[in-house]
Amino acid sequence: MIASTGLATAPSIILSACTSTNKKKDEEPNAEEENTDITTPTVATFTLPKLNYAYDAFTDTVDAMTMEIHYSKHHQGYVNKLNKALAENPIQGKSIDEILKNDNLPEGVRNNGGGHFNHSLFWDILTPGGSMSENFKSLIDQNFNSMDAFKNELADAGKKRFGSGWAWLCQDADKKLFITSTPNQDNPLMTVAEKQGHPILGIDVWEHAYYLKYQNKRGDYLNNIMNIINWEKVEGKLL
Repeated sequence: MIASTGLATAPSIILSACTSTNKKKDEEPNAEEENTDITTPTVATFTLPKLNYAYDAFTDTVDAMTMEIHYSKHHQGYVNKLNKALAENPIQGKSIDEILKNDNLPEGVRNNGGGHFNHSLFWDILTPGGSMSENFKSLIDQNFNSMDAFKNELADAGKKRFGSGWAWLCQDADKKLFITSTPNQDNPLMTVAEKQGHPILGIDVWEHAYYLKYQNKRGDYLNNIMNIINWEKVEGKLL
């Protein structure tokens, strides 16, 4: 099950401290390479997190085929290539979030580590249930003036992201909430991010996340995906 204890620990649970392990930025993992066996001694192995819902759990919002391919092919590809990249370029840090905060990440670690972190967060916050608490609603109002303004700004961040990328809800160093977006598989943990912060919600706006159901209507996807966000999970990731 994906951890629900907050971002500082949630993605870190994906790391199994083992003694062996199993393109460019805008390239997606090659499905033919998904099951490549990678064996390198003394390198910790990242693994695909288990979903705590079925592929067809949200068919009104995301179709089952998209969920299955997105999780078992795209995300698995990032995990496989991350382990390979770390075997070739050992990076200081034991958890994926710690690794991604390093300066001057090798391209393979940056792209595939970002893909792993981003998707792990995404799956976690799509779990069923979890209505927004009054405390979190109050926090949203304080930072964005209203719930409608918050959702509009978040959707707008995704719609305006040119090409592939992510829309984010984060905390800054003063724990104030802000919305931003990043290209490709970058995220606000990285030093290359336009605005750095602690991500508590991420929405995938790569076409592979929505195209079978929505085609070019990214805005419809963004509006609908907010209906299946588990706000308890999001709130639990606050610092």
